[in-house]
Amino acid sequence: MKHAGDTDMTQGFDLTIRNGRIVTDDAVIEGDVGVRDGRIAAIGPGLAPGARDVDAAGRWVLPGGIDSHCHVEQLSGMGVMGADDFYSATVSAAFGGTTTIIPFAAQHRGTSVPDVVSDYAERARTKAVIDYGFHLILANPDEQTMTRDLPQAIRDGITSLKVYMTYDAMRLDDYQLLDVFELAREHGALVMVHAENNDIIKWLAKRLIERGHTAPKVHAVAHDPLAEAEATNRAIALARLVDTPILIVHVAGGSTVEVIRGAQSLGVHVLAESCPQYLFLTAEDMDRAGLEGAKFCCSPPARDAGSQEAVWQGFADGTLLTYSSDHAPYRFDETGKLPKGDKTTFKEMANGVPGLELRLPLLFSEGVLKGRMDIHQFVKLTASNHADLYGLSPRKGRIAIGADADLALWNPDRETRIAYDDLHDQVGYTPYEGRVIKGWPEVVVSRGRVVVEDGRLHAERGSGQYLRREAPQFAWPVRQPGAARRPDGLLSKAMAGAREG
Repeated sequence: MKHAGDTDMTQGFDLTIRNGRIVTDDAVIEGDVGVRDGRIAAIGPGLAPGARDVDAAGRWVLPGGIDSHCHVEQLSGMGVMGADDFYSATVSAAFGGTTTIIPFAAQHRGTSVPDVVSDYAERARTKAVIDYGFHLILANPDEQTMTRDLPQAIRDGITSLKVYMTYDAMRLDDYQLLDVFELAREHGALVMVHAENNDIIKWLAKRLIERGHTAPKVHAVAHDPLAEAEATNRAIALARLVDTPILIVHVAGGSTVEVIRGAQSLGVHVLAESCPQYLFLTAEDMDRAGLEGAKFCCSPPARDAGSQEAVWQGFADGTLLTYSSDHAPYRFDETGKLPKGDKTTFKEMANGVPGLELRLPLLFSEGVLKGRMDIHQFVKLTASNHADLYGLSPRKGRIAIGADADLALWNPDRETRIAYDDLHDQVGYTPYEGRVIKGWPEVVVSRGRVVVEDGRLHAERGSGQYLRREAPQFAWPVRQPGAARRPDGLLSKAMAGAREG
């Protein structure tokens, strides 16, 4: 792939973004982006006019965001269908500056991987307005899945999968996790881990409910930070045993950040992400009148100010490499959060908060404009690191010659008071209602198509494209100069040698 300045001027452009502050991997360029056939053809000052010109004066021109952790048109382990389908979710994502999503195709017990993949592919094909791929949620690691179906899915371009250490209907035990980790290593896939200790949560929840503590705020007590930290440590140990890279998803607690940072300092191949709810919400948000606190319940739950600061620091020092929404769109009614109406206990409500549309504006306002990160780090956390880790580079995640023309033109001066009525999902509320933020993506381009402009959608249902993904490209944080890896690969090498012999 060519870099900024290697312009191709032999033909005209379909679209020229003019006079912007363009953010590439290593520079900010004042100038233009020329688009041809859906891809970036030129970057630099004074480019020729396109069939259409868009003036970006005073705007940041950033790569379209990639949201690599969101739940769309997905049945949860509790049997609850999310509020957003692939149309409403991708529209919402586009209005928030995101041009690629990687939601989950969720296998449940007793279902086959090919059927699951086919089902989700058909749902998305007719509805998505931006590009998309899939991760595979693995809940049924039987012989057929492990010997045939999962390896084939990886070969077909679903190069990441998610496993749960909690939720009775979805969780895998340690033996099963080892099987999955070994398979992922052999076939070049990345395993995403929801790390919470299931027995700690069940033990606490049973005693809390027996004592009459059922309100939403008790969700944070049952999901004690130790449950997250212990499961994270255990997942890392299991992955070390078979020398498999893993990614811990939705990191919430400060103690969990420390576990991950400590492992990385030893050279262990563990990656991690966090989400808006762990920067901008706390457990106190669940302590509201009646069941209003259910709107803020997710797993793991938001913690406290100290954990918020630990997550910010984790982004700053590279412990956490991606920032995703974990969009889990459950309505505040009997179809989602309140299956038993006003009798619903914290154990019965659907866990999750919406965040697809506000993921980037929240971080831009509170991260970039308040000096917690520079614009390059913002781009890495929201786009380029996702592309690398999930096999979308060099096509996605960067402004570079030859990449897809996925762009967002940000007005850094636009002030917005968040209101659900201005958003585009189907959840019915936002946990960030009333928060004032600064900065917004006013023009969004997907593969050279202007899909959002002047507050209106300009994309048809089904115009998004499915993305077959390549093997992950890992970038390992290093905490100590010269830190050597523990020889965790000895077991896998010995096993490989035994197979060869």
